Amino acid sequence: MNKRHQKTLSDLFKHPVSGSIKWSEIESLFIALGAEIHEREGSRIAVLLRGEKRIFHRPHPRPTTDKGAVNAIRIWLDVLGIRP
Repeated sequence: MNKRHQKTLSDLFKHPVSGSIKWSEIESLFIALGAEIHEREGSRIAVLLRGEKRIFHRPHPRPTTDKGAVNAIRIWLDVLGIRP
């Protein structure tokens, strides 16, 4: 993981939850962590990481991820033992 990915991971775990993290940065972090990303219907993607699969919705038209999605990603990464 490079410094950019480490910053994204830290941003995901900040309190209060940030609503300004770009989805492309989160997707890049998933890939750096070894995730497989599969396109689904519409704007959905399936992320397979450490044997766990989650479905997320790519935000549009804005590039930033809403707070609810950031919180869901934070909880999932925490359960997987991935923390800053």
